[in-house]
Amino acid sequence: MAGVSDTLINTLFDGRYRILRKLGSGGMANVYLAEDEELGRRVAIKILNERYANDDLFIERFRREAKSAAGLSHPNIVSIYDRGEAEGTYYIAMEVIEGRSLKELIMTRGALPIGTAIAYAKQLLEALRFAHRHGIIHRDIKPHNVLVSADQQVKTNEPRLKVTDFGIARHGASQMTEAGSIMGTAQYLSPEQARGAPVTAASDLYSAGVVLYEMLTGKVPFTGDSAIEIAMKHVNELPRPPSSLRSEIPPELDQIVLRALAKDPADRYQTAEEFIEDLERVEAGLPILRATSTAATALLAGVAAGEATELLSESPTRVVAPPPAPEAPRRPPTYPPASAYDEPPRKRRRWVPWLIVALLIAAAALAGWWAYNQIQEQLEESEPVGVPFVEGLREQQAIDKIEEVGLEAAVEEQSSTEVDRGIVIEQNPKEGTRISKGSTVTIVVSTGPKRVEVPRLVGLTYEEAVDALAELGLESRRVNVFSQKPVGQVTAQDPKAGEEVDEGTQVVVRVSKGVQQVGVPDVLGQSESSATAELEAAGFVVDVVQAPSSTTPAGLVSAQSPDPGVEAEKGSTVQITVSTGPAQVTVPNVVGEDEANARDILGEAGFNVRVVNVAVLDPDQDGIVQSQNPSAGSQANEGSRVTIFVGAAP
Repeated sequence: MAGVSDTLINTLFDGRYRILRKLGSGGMANVYLAEDEELGRRVAIKILNERYANDDLFIERFRREAKSAAGLSHPNIVSIYDRGEAEGTYYIAMEVIEGRSLKELIMTRGALPIGTAIAYAKQLLEALRFAHRHGIIHRDIKPHNVLVSADQQVKTNEPRLKVTDFGIARHGASQMTEAGSIMGTAQYLSPEQARGAPVTAASDLYSAGVVLYEMLTGKVPFTGDSAIEIAMKHVNELPRPPSSLRSEIPPELDQIVLRALAKDPADRYQTAEEFIEDLERVEAGLPILRATSTAATALLAGVAAGEATELLSESPTRVVAPPPAPEAPRRPPTYPPASAYDEPPRKRRRWVPWLIVALLIAAAALAGWWAYNQIQEQLEESEPVGVPFVEGLREQQAIDKIEEVGLEAAVEEQSSTEVDRGIVIEQNPKEGTRISKGSTVTIVVSTGPKRVEVPRLVGLTYEEAVDALAELGLESRRVNVFSQKPVGQVTAQDPKAGEEVDEGTQVVVRVSKGVQQVGVPDVLGQSESSATAELEAAGFVVDVVQAPSSTTPAGLVSAQSPDPGVEAEKGSTVQITVSTGPAQVTVPNVVGEDEANARDILGEAGFNVRVVNVAVLDPDQDGIVQSQNPSAGSQANEGSRVTIFVGAAP
């Protein structure tokens, strides 16, 4: 297949993409660097291998990748520009990423610096958060599918990560098996994927936890001699904490990884936001979420309990019960003396009134205690509290912090190009203001940049396009291209019209600089096929006419228009004249003419004249043509020689 595929290089694929070179090969497709001649940009073309082009399963998987990723426009997800079917197979045109995969980076450098590993994990989770919000579960998260771009993020100066290969992604929860096999890569499978159970967003977060584990330690948590053995370890074995392989890893990061790798999806992070929040807490030196420490502690306690059980089974001990207490000696029964029955009965004391008095006193005390507590609660509630500082925190963190001091939080949303989505921009009242408990603190939360629809620019002048973009808060970048359209007119745009983008996004505007001028090659004297091929390669349309030529052999180009070296528009027509050989002309009769007249007649007919003198006896025949060769009335090539025999008297 590779040999066949390489024939694509330097060809025009699907009438649009000029294949430049091969970037790599995968299990079901090859990837090429190509030039999009329509939009004038470089793209990566992923072309399904020919041996799978008739396999419905692979075609469906290939289409699914294009469909899943095409709807995801995010800085950490590789953009899909186009998809289609051409030349007996299927293809996807996508963004070109200058860089290498995260797997290659780990294999080259080993474990990454802890700060870098956290930053990369957050970018991966940002991509998953966006995909999950759109109902897409990737299902094959691994460092091989994460590209480390050469571009850097503006805020962090870290390389930007791009998630790619949505080949087995699906909308929503689904079964992981296809045609009886497990889809995914064994080292990064979640336990439910290994069992073929339903897959949710928590499955992607498990795989992200494995990637974070590998970035921190340089190793995956589970290895084995076969994919089945590794999958079973994901289901049955507990991972070693990363700090056991790298001592400088903090305990909080250990707990984050262990929660992400919980066997039961319910014990893991349920959203990428929650995962990101814990990582940001570690970066800021704050305590991690209580749910994370609880889940990790339970996991570690499970390990300790298991070890304890093994120790008890290996060294059983006997518990001795304490001896029973000795019984007290029995006393003989006693009876009242007989005289007692002879005395009158004693009067009973009246205890009921005293009981009532005691109950009244207790009730009064209880009422007093209740009243005291009520007064204290009212005093505490009316006591002012200081408003905490929550600007820069995530929305839920800010709400929790406000509610911790007995205040209520009211959330307002506002778009922002400077503050990330979900972060508090401002608060009212400000930090330190003392207000009554139960009062409301209003927080303004960023919704990220305002989303706007890209207008249609094609057909406008560049100045009109700039004005249209500026009205919507969009930037423009001009790229001049050769085109049949009038100079200064917009021929294409990226993103396309109708796409929703963040306010402030830069739109590439391709502007016509007119038709490209090309020097006409010199094809005189070449064969028709050779001349046609050279002119077409230079970008011209060729018009061939046939005509006789006395100077050019038949089958060769005798003339061309425009002339060689003249500048002409690319795509215009060059006419070449192919010689059919010299024209056939009837030889005129010059016998009896004097030499001068004979020369003129033959010259006008297109012949060259050769004179041979012959002796004559009649003086009147002196200077008169006696005969000619070829003979009069015969056909001869134009420009050929006619010999005349002229009389010469003695």
